[in-house]
Amino acid sequence: MAVKNLLKKERVDFILDKLESLYPETPVPLDHTDPYTLLVAVLLSAQCTDERVNQVTPALWELADNPRDMARVPVEEIQRVIRPCGLSPQKARAISRLSQILVNEYHGRVPENMAALETLPGVGHKTASVVMAQAFGHPAFPVDTHIHRLAQRWGLTSGKNVAQTEKDLKRVFPRDRWNKLHLQIIFYGREYCTARGCDGTVCEICTTCYPARKNPKKTRKA
Repeated sequence: MAVKNLLKKERVDFILDKLESLYPETPVPLDHTDPYTLLVAVLLSAQCTDERVNQVTPALWELADNPRDMARVPVEEIQRVIRPCGLSPQKARAISRLSQILVNEYHGRVPENMAALETLPGVGHKTASVVMAQAFGHPAFPVDTHIHRLAQRWGLTSGKNVAQTEKDLKRVFPRDRWNKLHLQIIFYGREYCTARGCDGTVCEICTTCYPARKNPKKTRKA
């Protein structure tokens, strides 16, 4: 009897159950104490590992851990501290400018609003989604290149870009699972379905969802 791949509904149900069993708790990987420190940490994580960000931010918080104090720190000093994160000139300017905007326009508080967040320097849709989900608890599904890759391997998206992947994942997964699920997928991708360690034919989710898959799954880069 021929082995058949799971239907999409079956794949979704298996993925939800498997990730929940593996990662019942989903601590935010970036160390932070409030919406502002999370916002800055997520900004710093662009093209940088969470581990490196967590090594850098304690020294940054010693300089300033709130918008009012950060707005008074020279950009050069911010850049000196965050240099190990990469892209430090752009990131330092963004941190300085967004801190000034928060002070001048939002009474020193991070706005609990997606559109407002996306207008801040250095804050794109993914960063804003993380803040809305993890700082404020609003349903969001931040999609980075890792989630984009796994969603393609699992047959949940056509995989043209992260924006399309986000729409596709929101369509197939329950809204009340989005915030936790995006972290569960990240954790699974780092541990089992890595960029080089799995090609769509190795990890348990890939092999369970697609037992008949014989060739590596080619994924489109975001």
